[in-house]
Amino acid sequence: MLKVPEHQVAGHQAVEGHLGPLVDDSGRFYKPLQSGKRGFQEVEFYESLYSDARIPDHIRRYFPIFYGTQEVNASDGSGLHPHLVLQDLTSCYKSPSVIDIKIGSRTWYPQASNDYIQKCMQKDLETSSLLLGFRISGLKAFVSEDYGFWKPERKFLQNLPADDVKLVLKKFVSSNAPTNDGVQPDCLLASEVYGGSSGILAQLLELKAWFEVQTIFHFYSCSVLIVFEKESVLNRKSSGAAVKLVDFAHVIEGAGVIDHNFLGGLCSLIKFISDIVASPIEKCISIVNDTKSEKCLDGSLSSVKIMPLSLDSKED
Repeated sequence: MLKVPEHQVAGHQAVEGHLGPLVDDSGRFYKPLQSGKRGFQEVEFYESLYSDARIPDHIRRYFPIFYGTQEVNASDGSGLHPHLVLQDLTSCYKSPSVIDIKIGSRTWYPQASNDYIQKCMQKDLETSSLLLGFRISGLKAFVSEDYGFWKPERKFLQNLPADDVKLVLKKFVSSNAPTNDGVQPDCLLASEVYGGSSGILAQLLELKAWFEVQTIFHFYSCSVLIVFEKESVLNRKSSGAAVKLVDFAHVIEGAGVIDHNFLGGLCSLIKFISDIVASPIEKCISIVNDTKSEKCLDGSLSSVKIMPLSLDSKED
């Protein structure tokens, strides 16, 4: 039986009679084929991805598994509609924390219509895309069994300045409540999720190495999806931290040219996450009044004054 994805954080959603993706209980994700050229382009991309011998196997693992296309009943009640059948990237997690980050300072592809280009240029200008080379499109972070999930409004996330983008990326891997602006994010999970030989940073760097040489595709309006299991980290188990690339309706042929737009945005995201991983101070969780005890790398303790940061948002 098909149902609305519980952990989708960006893109068109199958709610209130709208056409959007669905999932089943076997770990498959059904994405409605977009009309016209965009739907054809996405199918063509997946077919090429899994047939082109120039693409290494270790790079293919960063993409959802492609099972083909299938006509299923659309979420908007319009009857049978063709869908891409893909791997449900969150099906193997109990309470996944998920963040969708759209990569590139330019999200429009050269062959698009003038109206579409103008629309994308305006959004790139209004969000952090143009400045940072990426924007946060949506996130859903597990806090606790009692609290549930932290899910800021998407418009709020997309319009954040650079300092607040980094703050959100810190909150995403923190153990303390993300909605409490009087408390600095402790980044307790950063080393396990972002760091390590198989963490998010290592995976992004592996992707970067490929994008530095690949000239097969140019990825416009494509996202990096980051997923991990917070409870597993707190229980000293594997975080399941994974990077996946998603959304390929605007991928075009690379024509022998490096995709500098995507590569630049990816490098920018890597810098933000590297700075968090390389932070020289391990934050302790306890806070007494507005003074926070911190353990430095040499084992000494210091106390620093915490200045409240305003980064509140409404829940969806």
